[in-house]
Amino acid sequence: MVNGADPTVLIAVDNRITSSRLQSLMTNKGFKVHVCEDGDQAVDEYVKIRPDIIFLGIDLPTLDGHIAALEIRESDRKARIIFVSSRTKKNKAEDAAYSAGAVANLITPISKSDIENNWELIQGTIPPAPGLADLDKLYPDLDKLEKIDSINQRTTTELLPEDLPIPPQFFPELPPPIIPTKPKKRRLRLVIILLILSASIVTILVATGTINT
Repeated sequence: MVNGADPTVLIAVDNRITSSRLQSLMTNKGFKVHVCEDGDQAVDEYVKIRPDIIFLGIDLPTLDGHIAALEIRESDRKARIIFVSSRTKKNKAEDAAYSAGAVANLITPISKSDIENNWELIQGTIPPAPGLADLDKLYPDLDKLEKIDSINQRTTTELLPEDLPIPPQFFPELPPPIIPTKPKKRRLRLVIILLILSASIVTILVATGTINT
């Protein structure tokens, strides 16, 4: 929080009724409220605005609330995280709260008394986040990834022979080409056919008496 400015709170829970309830409660306490709809947005928005408090749902779209909390703690070791869950997911939320070092864990439905009764805890000492060690294992250093990629490329190059023989080319045996008839022969053949037809016509006409010889 900037000196003289209103305190800020980021709310990222997967239940709209719970989200609206928290917005109302925190507005009444003088907080400027920011709202997100999924885990990825929660991490990005936290890094952007650095709120004084963040309420996180345990089952968020795109990024699990536990992982989102660890990423937030990695970017800000002083983050005040409050997990919000249903009673059926209380154990999961408590495990995530321990792993990410959350300051509190609230069970829905949330009332004004829930906030007031836990306010001292919310504003108290921020616990350590032992789960950060596991997060580092999930996201190895970029240098390590580059080294692994370099080794893979070198190994692939060494496995390939330097000069590969050109494979023989096989062409299917083609039938002999058809040589077209020369134009002169075609014209001569046409003349002969016409003469034969003319002679036949004359013979027929003579035979029928159409032409007198």
